[in-house]
Amino acid sequence: MSNRNGWQPQTRLGRKVAEGDIETMEEALNSGLPLKEPELVDQLLPGLEDEVLDINMVQRMTDSGRRVKFRCVCAIGNRDGFVGYAEGRDDQVGGAIQKAIDIAKLNIIDVPRGAGSWEDRSDRPHSLTHRTTGKAGSVEVELIPAPAGLGLAATDTVRKILELAGVENAWTKSHGNTRTTLNLAKATYNALENASQARGPRARPDEEPEVAD
Repeated sequence: MSNRNGWQPQTRLGRKVAEGDIETMEEALNSGLPLKEPELVDQLLPGLEDEVLDINMVQRMTDSGRRVKFRCVCAIGNRDGFVGYAEGRDDQVGGAIQKAIDIAKLNIIDVPRGAGSWEDRSDRPHSLTHRTTGKAGSVEVELIPAPAGLGLAATDTVRKILELAGVENAWTKSHGNTRTTLNLAKATYNALENASQARGPRARPDEEPEVAD
């Protein structure tokens, strides 16, 4: 079994996508089946954008001497609710970037979005539905819904990930060693993942959501 791009599905989820039983990324994530094929994400979310957030050279001592590799931190998204994050390592920069992109596709999540205020009557989701936090190392990032027009009050790394997720308006707070791009990016992704896991029934625009303390 293969599709027009020559992809040969190797998993049950991949076969369901190739056969047309699953047609959207949301259905794939809700299926309960593990996501193990980057090509599957390419089928359901064509035109994904990627952003290289950081590239570092890392060294490790082995019995044969010092070994050098490159570590790439990357985020991907469709700017409409789906975002992924990963690190990749390889002997070459290009290889590290490609590995990070492929792993990020396997880490893709569906970010719940809505209006940033109960007074906001916009029918188009542009912010988060509720406050959420994420941690990585010493860094903690808090993401707070904001009304339309505010924009993203965030550092460059946090802003890039939120933009890829399709979040246009939000307040953010960060604590710890935020100069470490790796932990800052991972904490931001973890905050969005926590929001995704806490997803509940979406409130109608005319309902006032509960506000987290």
